[in-house]
Amino acid sequence: MKGLCILGATGSIGVSTLDVVARHPDQYRVVALTANHNIDGLFEQCLTHHPEYVVVAAEEKAEAFKDKLADSPVSDINVLTGAEALQQVATLDQVDSVMAAIVGAAGLLPTLAAAKAGKTILLANKEALVMSGDIFMRAVKESGAHLLPIDSEHNAIFQCMPGGYETGHKAKQARRILLTASGGPFRETPVEELHDVTPEQAVAHPKWDMGRKISVDSATMMNKGLELIEACLLFNMSPDDIQVVIHKQSIIHSMVDYVDGSVLAQMGNPDMRTPIAYAMAWPDRFDSGVEPLNIFDVKQMDFEEPNLERFPCLRLAYEAIKAGGIMPTVLNAANEIAVDAFLNERVRFTDIAVIIERTMAHFTPDSADSLDIVLHADRQARIEAQRVIEGLLS
Repeated sequence: MKGLCILGATGSIGVSTLDVVARHPDQYRVVALTANHNIDGLFEQCLTHHPEYVVVAAEEKAEAFKDKLADSPVSDINVLTGAEALQQVATLDQVDSVMAAIVGAAGLLPTLAAAKAGKTILLANKEALVMSGDIFMRAVKESGAHLLPIDSEHNAIFQCMPGGYETGHKAKQARRILLTASGGPFRETPVEELHDVTPEQAVAHPKWDMGRKISVDSATMMNKGLELIEACLLFNMSPDDIQVVIHKQSIIHSMVDYVDGSVLAQMGNPDMRTPIAYAMAWPDRFDSGVEPLNIFDVKQMDFEEPNLERFPCLRLAYEAIKAGGIMPTVLNAANEIAVDAFLNERVRFTDIAVIIERTMAHFTPDSADSLDIVLHADRQARIEAQRVIEGLLS
Protein backbone atom coordinates (compact mmCIF):
# COMPACT_ATOMS: atom_id res chain seq x y z
CA MET A 1 0.00 0.00 0.00
CA LYS A 2 1.10 3.53 -0.76
CA GLY A 3 1.08 6.19 1.95
CA LEU A 4 -0.76 9.35 0.93
CA CYS A 5 -0.58 12.93 2.20
CA ILE A 6 -3.30 15.31 1.02
CA LEU A 7 -2.40 18.99 1.24
CA GLY A 8 -5.76 20.77 1.14
CA ALA A 9 -7.97 17.83 2.08
CA THR A 10 -11.26 19.72 2.54
CA GLY A 11 -11.22 21.47 -0.85
CA SER A 12 -12.88 20.03 -3.93
CA ILE A 13 -9.72 18.20 -5.07
CA GLY A 14 -9.08 16.79 -1.61
CA VAL A 15 -12.65 15.54 -1.30
CA SER A 16 -12.51 13.93 -4.75
CA THR A 17 -9.17 12.32 -3.89
CA LEU A 18 -10.59 10.74 -0.76
CA ASP A 19 -13.54 9.45 -2.80
CA VAL A 20 -11.08 7.68 -5.10
CA VAL A 21 -9.08 6.38 -2.12
CA ALA A 22 -12.24 4.89 -0.61
CA ARG A 23 -12.70 2.85 -3.80
CA HIS A 24 -9.21 1.35 -3.50
CA PRO A 25 -8.51 0.71 0.20
CA ASP A 26 -6.07 -2.05 -0.72
CA GLN A 27 -3.79 0.36 -2.62
CA TYR A 28 -3.70 3.57 -0.59
CA ARG A 29 -3.68 4.47 3.08
CA VAL A 30 -4.10 8.03 4.27
CA VAL A 31 -1.09 9.13 6.32
CA ALA A 32 -1.78 12.86 6.62
CA LEU A 33 -4.57 15.34 5.92
CA THR A 34 -4.29 19.12 6.05
CA ALA A 35 -6.84 21.92 6.08
CA ASN A 36 -6.95 25.61 6.79
CA HIS A 37 -10.26 26.62 8.41
CA ASN A 38 -12.76 23.83 7.68
CA ILE A 39 -12.27 21.77 10.83
CA ASP A 40 -15.75 20.24 10.67
CA GLY A 41 -15.07 18.78 7.24
CA LEU A 42 -11.61 17.68 8.35
CA PHE A 43 -13.07 15.93 11.39
CA GLU A 44 -15.49 13.91 9.25
CA GLN A 45 -12.62 12.90 6.99
CA CYS A 46 -10.63 11.76 10.02
CA LEU A 47 -13.50 9.57 11.21
CA THR A 48 -13.58 7.83 7.83
CA HIS A 49 -9.89 7.60 6.94
CA HIS A 50 -8.10 7.77 10.34
CA PRO A 51 -4.84 9.45 9.26
CA GLU A 52 -1.76 9.38 11.48
CA TYR A 53 -1.30 13.15 11.21
CA VAL A 54 -3.50 16.18 10.70
CA VAL A 55 -2.32 19.73 10.08
CA VAL A 56 -4.64 22.63 10.82
CA ALA A 57 -2.82 25.49 9.13
CA ALA A 58 -4.87 28.21 10.84
CA GLU A 59 -3.44 28.17 14.34
CA GLU A 60 -6.55 29.76 15.87
CA LYS A 61 -8.53 26.71 14.69
CA ALA A 62 -6.11 24.06 15.93
CA GLU A 63 -7.22 24.03 19.56
CA ALA A 64 -10.86 23.78 18.55
CA PHE A 65 -9.98 20.82 16.35
CA LYS A 66 -8.10 19.10 19.18
CA ASP A 67 -11.20 19.50 21.35
CA LYS A 68 -13.31 17.78 18.66
CA LEU A 69 -10.88 14.87 18.56
CA ALA A 70 -10.57 14.47 22.33
CA ASP A 71 -13.67 12.32 22.91
CA SER A 72 -13.83 10.76 19.46
CA PRO A 73 -12.81 7.33 18.09
CA VAL A 74 -9.80 9.00 16.44
CA SER A 75 -8.36 10.78 19.46
CA ASP A 76 -4.92 9.27 18.80
CA ILE A 77 -4.32 11.39 15.68
CA ASN A 78 -1.29 13.68 15.89
CA VAL A 79 -2.44 17.27 15.39
CA LEU A 80 0.08 19.79 14.10
CA THR A 81 -0.37 23.42 13.19
CA GLY A 82 1.27 26.17 11.18
CA ALA A 83 2.95 26.48 7.80
CA GLU A 84 6.07 24.49 8.75
CA ALA A 85 3.94 21.51 9.71
CA LEU A 86 2.72 21.31 6.11
CA GLN A 87 6.30 20.70 4.98
CA GLN A 88 6.78 18.20 7.78
CA VAL A 89 3.90 15.92 6.77
CA ALA A 90 4.70 16.24 3.05
CA THR A 91 8.13 14.72 3.68
CA LEU A 92 7.29 11.94 6.17
CA ASP A 93 9.08 8.66 5.51
CA GLN A 94 5.78 6.77 5.39
CA VAL A 95 4.40 9.11 2.69
CA ASP A 96 4.89 7.90 -0.88
CA SER A 97 2.54 10.28 -2.71
CA VAL A 98 1.55 13.87 -2.00
CA MET A 99 -1.64 15.37 -3.40
CA ALA A 100 -0.73 19.05 -3.66
CA ALA A 101 -4.14 20.73 -3.60
CA ILE A 102 -3.64 23.86 -1.48
CA VAL A 103 -4.88 26.82 -3.52
CA GLY A 104 -2.51 29.69 -4.19
CA ALA A 105 1.01 30.59 -3.12
CA ALA A 106 0.50 28.91 0.27
CA GLY A 107 1.03 25.57 -1.45
CA LEU A 108 4.51 26.39 -2.77
CA LEU A 109 6.76 25.49 0.18
CA PRO A 110 5.19 22.14 1.16
CA THR A 111 4.95 21.05 -2.48
CA LEU A 112 8.57 22.04 -3.14
CA ALA A 113 9.59 20.18 0.04
CA ALA A 114 7.85 17.06 -1.27
CA ALA A 115 9.71 17.42 -4.57
CA LYS A 116 13.07 17.72 -2.82
CA ALA A 117 12.20 14.62 -0.75
CA GLY A 118 11.65 12.57 -3.92
CA LYS A 119 7.94 11.95 -3.40
CA THR A 120 5.44 11.22 -6.15
CA ILE A 121 3.71 14.57 -6.47
CA LEU A 122 0.13 14.74 -7.71
CA LEU A 123 0.13 18.41 -8.66
CA ALA A 124 -3.20 20.21 -8.42
CA ASN A 125 -1.66 23.46 -7.12
CA LYS A 126 -0.61 25.21 -10.31
CA GLU A 127 0.61 28.31 -8.46
CA ALA A 128 3.51 26.39 -6.90
CA LEU A 129 4.90 25.61 -10.34
CA VAL A 130 4.04 29.01 -11.81
CA MET A 131 5.88 30.79 -8.99
CA SER A 132 9.01 28.69 -8.75
CA GLY A 133 9.27 27.40 -12.33
CA ASP A 134 12.74 26.06 -13.04
CA ILE A 135 13.53 25.76 -9.32
CA PHE A 136 10.66 23.32 -8.89
CA MET A 137 11.45 21.30 -12.01
CA ARG A 138 15.12 21.12 -11.03
CA ALA A 139 14.18 19.78 -7.58
CA VAL A 140 12.05 17.07 -9.21
CA LYS A 141 14.89 16.04 -11.52
CA GLU A 142 17.60 16.05 -8.85
CA SER A 143 15.60 14.05 -6.30
CA GLY A 144 14.13 11.54 -8.74
CA ALA A 145 10.59 12.56 -7.78
CA HIS A 146 7.69 11.77 -10.10
CA LEU A 147 5.54 14.75 -11.05
CA LEU A 148 2.05 13.90 -12.26
CA PRO A 149 -0.36 16.72 -13.23
CA ILE A 150 -3.89 16.73 -11.82
CA ASP A 151 -5.40 19.70 -13.67
CA SER A 152 -7.73 18.06 -16.17
CA GLU A 153 -5.98 19.77 -19.10
CA HIS A 154 -2.42 18.88 -18.13
CA ASN A 155 -3.46 15.39 -17.15
CA ALA A 156 -5.05 15.03 -20.60
CA ILE A 157 -1.85 16.21 -22.29
CA PHE A 158 0.17 13.77 -20.18
CA GLN A 159 -2.14 10.94 -21.23
CA CYS A 160 -1.68 11.90 -24.90
CA MET A 161 2.12 11.89 -24.70
CA PRO A 162 4.18 8.91 -26.00
CA GLY A 163 4.53 5.80 -23.84
CA GLY A 164 7.13 6.17 -21.09
CA TYR A 165 6.95 9.96 -21.18
CA GLU A 166 7.98 11.83 -18.02
CA THR A 167 7.14 15.44 -17.23
CA GLY A 168 9.86 18.04 -17.72
CA HIS A 169 11.04 16.55 -21.00
CA LYS A 170 10.13 17.63 -24.51
CA ALA A 171 8.45 14.97 -26.60
CA LYS A 172 10.32 15.44 -29.88
CA GLN A 173 7.44 14.21 -32.00
CA ALA A 174 4.96 16.62 -30.38
CA ARG A 175 4.56 19.70 -32.53
CA ARG A 176 1.96 21.63 -30.56
CA ILE A 177 -0.27 21.48 -27.49
CA LEU A 178 -3.92 22.46 -27.79
CA LEU A 179 -4.94 23.56 -24.30
CA THR A 180 -8.71 23.58 -23.98
CA ALA A 181 -10.83 25.98 -21.93
CA SER A 182 -14.54 26.11 -21.24
CA GLY A 183 -14.56 29.89 -21.55
CA GLY A 184 -16.24 30.22 -18.15
CA PRO A 185 -19.60 31.88 -17.47
CA PHE A 186 -18.89 35.04 -19.53
CA ARG A 187 -17.81 33.48 -22.80
CA GLU A 188 -20.69 35.19 -24.65
CA THR A 189 -21.42 38.13 -22.34
CA PRO A 190 -21.02 41.47 -24.15
CA VAL A 191 -17.67 42.96 -23.16
CA GLU A 192 -19.29 46.23 -22.09
CA GLU A 193 -21.40 44.34 -19.51
CA LEU A 194 -18.44 42.69 -17.75
CA HIS A 195 -17.94 45.88 -15.73
CA ASP A 196 -21.00 45.01 -13.62
CA VAL A 197 -20.33 41.30 -12.99
CA THR A 198 -20.87 40.29 -9.34
CA PRO A 199 -18.84 37.75 -7.35
CA GLU A 200 -21.87 35.43 -7.28
CA GLN A 201 -22.05 35.47 -11.07
CA ALA A 202 -18.31 34.93 -11.44
CA VAL A 203 -18.18 31.83 -9.23
CA ALA A 204 -21.08 30.14 -11.05
CA HIS A 205 -18.98 28.01 -13.41
CA PRO A 206 -21.07 26.23 -16.07
CA LYS A 207 -19.15 22.93 -16.03
CA TRP A 208 -16.84 22.47 -13.05
CA ASP A 209 -17.36 22.52 -9.29
CA MET A 210 -14.44 24.58 -7.98
CA GLY A 211 -13.60 26.90 -5.11
CA ARG A 212 -14.37 30.61 -5.29
CA LYS A 213 -10.87 31.79 -6.17
CA ILE A 214 -10.38 29.25 -8.96
CA SER A 215 -13.88 29.93 -10.28
CA VAL A 216 -13.06 33.64 -10.63
CA ASP A 217 -9.79 32.70 -12.35
CA SER A 218 -11.81 30.62 -14.80
CA ALA A 219 -14.18 33.53 -15.42
CA THR A 220 -11.25 35.85 -16.26
CA MET A 221 -9.35 32.99 -17.98
CA MET A 222 -6.41 33.66 -15.71
CA ASN A 223 -6.83 30.02 -14.75
CA LYS A 224 -5.96 29.16 -18.35
CA GLY A 225 -3.11 31.65 -18.29
CA LEU A 226 -1.61 29.95 -15.25
CA GLU A 227 -2.17 26.59 -16.94
CA LEU A 228 -0.34 27.90 -20.02
CA ILE A 229 2.70 28.75 -17.88
CA GLU A 230 2.44 25.40 -16.13
CA ALA A 231 2.25 23.56 -19.47
CA CYS A 232 5.42 25.26 -20.70
CA LEU A 233 7.25 23.90 -17.65
CA LEU A 234 5.63 20.47 -17.40
CA PHE A 235 6.11 19.62 -21.06
CA ASN A 236 9.17 21.75 -21.88
CA MET A 237 7.36 23.64 -24.64
CA SER A 238 7.57 27.23 -25.86
CA PRO A 239 4.47 29.39 -25.26
CA ASP A 240 4.37 29.87 -29.04
CA ASP A 241 3.76 26.11 -29.35
CA ILE A 242 0.75 26.12 -27.00
CA GLN A 243 -2.61 27.19 -28.40
CA VAL A 244 -5.49 27.92 -26.03
CA VAL A 245 -8.76 26.67 -27.51
CA ILE A 246 -12.23 27.44 -26.13
CA HIS A 247 -14.29 24.26 -26.13
CA LYS A 248 -17.49 25.01 -24.26
CA GLN A 249 -18.68 21.40 -23.97
CA SER A 250 -15.62 20.41 -21.85
CA ILE A 251 -15.61 16.92 -23.36
CA ILE A 252 -12.12 17.09 -24.86
CA HIS A 253 -9.79 18.08 -22.04
CA SER A 254 -6.77 18.87 -24.22
CA MET A 255 -4.93 17.64 -27.31
CA VAL A 256 -1.42 17.01 -28.59
CA ASP A 257 -0.62 17.69 -32.25
CA TYR A 258 2.14 15.45 -33.65
CA VAL A 259 4.56 15.99 -36.54
CA ASP A 260 2.89 13.29 -38.65
CA GLY A 261 -0.42 15.16 -38.63
CA SER A 262 -2.03 13.09 -35.87
CA VAL A 263 -3.89 14.96 -33.13
CA LEU A 264 -4.50 12.90 -29.99
CA ALA A 265 -7.27 14.03 -27.64
CA GLN A 266 -8.31 12.83 -24.19
CA MET A 267 -12.06 12.85 -23.67
CA GLY A 268 -14.38 12.21 -20.75
CA ASN A 269 -17.12 13.63 -18.58
CA PRO A 270 -16.04 16.76 -16.65
CA ASP A 271 -15.24 15.12 -13.30
CA MET A 272 -11.94 15.66 -11.48
CA ARG A 273 -11.93 12.08 -10.23
CA THR A 274 -10.79 10.98 -13.71
CA PRO A 275 -7.40 12.80 -13.68
CA ILE A 276 -7.00 12.06 -9.96
CA ALA A 277 -7.52 8.33 -10.47
CA TYR A 278 -5.23 8.30 -13.51
CA ALA A 279 -2.40 9.90 -11.55
CA MET A 280 -2.95 7.72 -8.49
CA ALA A 281 -2.94 4.50 -10.52
CA TRP A 282 -0.14 5.56 -12.92
CA PRO A 283 1.35 3.85 -14.85
CA ASP A 284 -1.77 1.66 -14.68
CA ARG A 285 -5.44 2.61 -14.40
CA PHE A 286 -8.22 1.86 -11.95
CA ASP A 287 -11.87 2.77 -11.40
CA SER A 288 -12.54 6.43 -10.58
CA GLY A 289 -16.27 6.25 -9.97
CA VAL A 290 -16.90 8.60 -12.91
CA GLU A 291 -19.90 7.92 -15.14
CA PRO A 292 -18.72 6.64 -18.54
CA LEU A 293 -18.97 9.12 -21.38
CA ASN A 294 -21.95 8.37 -23.61
CA ILE A 295 -20.62 9.50 -26.97
CA PHE A 296 -24.16 9.56 -28.40
CA ASP A 297 -25.08 12.32 -25.95
CA VAL A 298 -22.39 14.52 -27.50
CA LYS A 299 -24.39 16.23 -30.20
CA GLN A 300 -21.60 18.58 -31.28
CA MET A 301 -18.23 19.96 -30.22
CA ASP A 302 -17.34 23.60 -30.80
CA PHE A 303 -13.88 25.18 -30.86
CA GLU A 304 -12.90 28.84 -31.04
CA GLU A 305 -9.96 31.11 -30.37
CA PRO A 306 -10.15 33.18 -27.16
CA ASN A 307 -10.89 36.89 -27.53
CA LEU A 308 -8.06 38.66 -25.70
CA GLU A 309 -10.14 41.84 -25.41
CA ARG A 310 -12.68 39.84 -23.42
CA PHE A 311 -9.97 37.92 -21.56
CA PRO A 312 -7.00 40.29 -21.01
CA CYS A 313 -5.70 38.09 -18.16
CA LEU A 314 -4.80 35.43 -20.71
CA ARG A 315 -2.79 37.99 -22.67
CA LEU A 316 -0.96 38.98 -19.49
CA ALA A 317 -0.06 35.36 -18.80
CA TYR A 318 1.46 34.99 -22.28
CA GLU A 319 3.44 38.18 -21.64
CA ALA A 320 4.65 36.93 -18.24
CA ILE A 321 5.94 33.56 -19.46
CA LYS A 322 7.61 35.13 -22.49
CA ALA A 323 9.33 37.72 -20.27
CA GLY A 324 10.42 34.97 -17.86
CA GLY A 325 12.37 35.49 -14.65
CA ILE A 326 10.19 36.68 -11.78
CA MET A 327 7.32 37.82 -13.99
CA PRO A 328 5.16 34.68 -13.62
CA THR A 329 5.55 35.06 -9.84
CA VAL A 330 4.49 38.70 -10.06
CA LEU A 331 1.52 37.79 -12.26
CA ASN A 332 0.33 35.13 -9.81
CA ALA A 333 0.75 37.31 -6.72
CA ALA A 334 -1.06 40.26 -8.26
CA ASN A 335 -3.87 38.00 -9.40
CA GLU A 336 -4.38 36.54 -5.91
CA ILE A 337 -4.61 40.02 -4.41
CA ALA A 338 -6.92 41.29 -7.17
CA VAL A 339 -9.28 38.30 -6.99
CA ASP A 340 -9.50 38.57 -3.21
CA ALA A 341 -10.38 42.27 -3.54
CA PHE A 342 -13.06 41.42 -6.11
CA LEU A 343 -14.57 38.65 -3.97
CA ASN A 344 -14.74 41.13 -1.10
CA GLU A 345 -16.44 43.64 -3.42
CA ARG A 346 -13.66 46.21 -3.17
CA VAL A 347 -13.01 46.31 -6.93
CA ARG A 348 -14.94 45.49 -10.08
CA PHE A 349 -14.51 42.34 -12.16
CA THR A 350 -12.83 44.29 -14.95
CA ASP A 351 -10.40 45.82 -12.44
CA ILE A 352 -8.73 42.42 -11.92
CA ALA A 353 -6.77 42.63 -15.18
CA VAL A 354 -6.02 46.33 -14.61
CA ILE A 355 -4.51 45.59 -11.19
CA ILE A 356 -2.37 42.76 -12.59
CA GLU A 357 -1.14 44.76 -15.58
CA ARG A 358 -0.23 47.82 -13.50
CA THR A 359 1.55 45.63 -10.95
CA MET A 360 3.54 43.86 -13.67
CA ALA A 361 4.55 47.22 -15.14
CA HIS A 362 6.28 48.01 -11.84
CA PHE A 363 8.73 45.06 -12.23
CA THR A 364 11.48 43.95 -14.59
CA PRO A 365 12.03 40.26 -15.49
CA ASP A 366 14.93 39.69 -13.11
CA SER A 367 16.31 36.17 -12.82
CA ALA A 368 14.38 33.82 -10.53
CA ASP A 369 17.20 31.40 -9.78
CA SER A 370 16.68 31.07 -6.02
CA LEU A 371 13.71 30.53 -3.75
CA ASP A 372 14.57 33.68 -1.78
CA ILE A 373 14.30 35.77 -4.94
CA VAL A 374 10.96 34.17 -5.81
CA LEU A 375 9.50 34.72 -2.34
CA HIS A 376 10.77 38.32 -2.27
CA ALA A 377 9.18 39.00 -5.66
CA ASP A 378 5.94 37.46 -4.42
CA ARG A 379 5.87 39.71 -1.33
CA GLN A 380 6.74 42.87 -3.28
CA ALA A 381 4.16 42.13 -5.96
CA ARG A 382 1.45 41.75 -3.32
CA ILE A 383 2.43 45.09 -1.78
CA GLU A 384 2.37 46.77 -5.18
CA ALA A 385 -0.99 45.20 -6.09
CA GLN A 386 -2.48 46.52 -2.87
CA ARG A 387 -1.08 49.96 -3.70
CA VAL A 388 -2.71 49.78 -7.14
CA ILE A 389 -6.03 48.85 -5.52
CA GLU A 390 -5.82 51.78 -3.14
CA GLY A 391 -5.21 54.01 -6.13
CA LEU A 392 -8.33 52.68 -7.86
CA LEU A 393 -10.39 53.29 -4.71
CA SER A 394 -9.16 56.83 -4.11
